[in-house]
Amino acid sequence: MLLPAAIVTLIFAYVPMGGLVMAFQDFKPYDGIFGSKFIGLEHFRFMFEYPDSKEVIVNTLVISGLKIVFGLIVPFVFAILLNEIRKMFFKRVVQTLVYLPHFISWVILGAILTDMLGSKGIVNTTLNSLGVETIPWLADGDWFRFTVVVSDIWQNFGFNTIVFLAALAGVNPALYEAAEVDGANRWKQTIHITVPAMIPIAVVVGTLSLGNILNGGFDQIFNLYNSLVYDKGDIIDTFVYRTAILNGQYSFGTAVGMFKSVIGLILIVIAYRLAYKFAGYRIF
Repeated sequence: MLLPAAIVTLIFAYVPMGGLVMAFQDFKPYDGIFGSKFIGLEHFRFMFEYPDSKEVIVNTLVISGLKIVFGLIVPFVFAILLNEIRKMFFKRVVQTLVYLPHFISWVILGAILTDMLGSKGIVNTTLNSLGVETIPWLADGDWFRFTVVVSDIWQNFGFNTIVFLAALAGVNPALYEAAEVDGANRWKQTIHITVPAMIPIAVVVGTLSLGNILNGGFDQIFNLYNSLVYDKGDIIDTFVYRTAILNGQYSFGTAVGMFKSVIGLILIVIAYRLAYKFAGYRIF
């Protein structure tokens, strides 16, 4: 039963790795991989000298860092609040509603947000009626970063909340009963029982997220960004897409992508070690 999945993974994940040799070549499509001139680390050297490369690396780190931090805090707090609801029907309805956006494609969400956040969109129209000036959500770099982070959290925090609720499901109810007998109110029970029970899984989720620090979210950025926000919104993935696919600089785009992959691999190994050290997390 695993054979079809293994074959698909081999064909689409491992075989294409042979194309990484383009990062060390002056690749010409008509010469092919075997006929293109070998130039060593020239593209990597150019990558660090190219001003736009440094800009997109910084943008990627900032956007990904904000997503990781707030993407951990928001579901952590929401899981605590949701855990305090005693009406199971209402609790399940809320959990389902916040979980649904996770299944919506960024192609659809991008179109919806572009329409809602435009100068004549419902958000700015409402703000104008309240006396607030039009905000360039998708036309100003700083506002674009804010929009990207908030919309990403809105889409994914419901899914991450489930992880924390699963951790809370393992808490012994006798601990709350004993705390109540000792005179602890709901706030103190949350601080001394609920939060400590969630800390180990929060450490695991947070440390493993470090491995994705260079993944700013291509689908989201690609469907929301434009030339006006390249200085603050262009990330490594979109930069590689434009340079390699649109501009035909296949070797340079491959070099940038390979750099990102190597750093990402190193961060994943470090994150796994940290998760094992501080939370006892092991894959096997």
